[in-house]
Amino acid sequence: MAAQIYFNGQWFFGSLALVLSIGIITATTSSDAATKAQTQAGWQLLQRDETGLVVAMRHAIAPGTGDPANFKLGDCSTQRNLSAQGRTQAQQIGAEFRNRNIKVVRVVSSQWCRCLETAKLINLGKVEPLPALNSFFSDSSQEARQTATIRKLIVDNRNTKGAIIMVTHQVNITAITDIFPQSGEAVILKGDARGKIKIVGRIGGF
Repeated sequence: MAAQIYFNGQWFFGSLALVLSIGIITATTSSDAATKAQTQAGWQLLQRDETGLVVAMRHAIAPGTGDPANFKLGDCSTQRNLSAQGRTQAQQIGAEFRNRNIKVVRVVSSQWCRCLETAKLINLGKVEPLPALNSFFSDSSQEARQTATIRKLIVDNRNTKGAIIMVTHQVNITAITDIFPQSGEAVILKGDARGKIKIVGRIGGF
């Protein structure tokens, strides 16, 4: 089936498969450019050292989904953990914060091993385990209570100067933002006096 597409200042003619391939490349390129621009804006926001910024970060790369059936909270051998790539990614994230002289006043983390390890490897301050950041992937009944606790933390710290980093899970971040973050990606949030939480930036691409 013949088709045509205008790309990079030229018309291309050929099979539908070829045209679709070019379209996918175009969309991917545009998406990558948008992600880079969004990340740059996020870093600039954090560098301005505004009050009330909370960085909700998904743990670094830990291959797989959920946790094994024999999962135990205090036993990392029963959990899905960071890969070597994930540990490198976490270190790179921390280096970016330090290289940009971003002030971090608090680091809190889910009690899951992959989150605690991410929080420790970014090396931006003492890590405080916070149960409200624990995954509710396997127990959605905990979602409302935990999400309410985190929303309150964000709002209560709206006047705190310097960034608070929360290392948590995809489901926790999605519950607050409707965003599905990649491993190591972060959404920057800010609360107001009316109890509303705004998405003010994102950083990713590690």
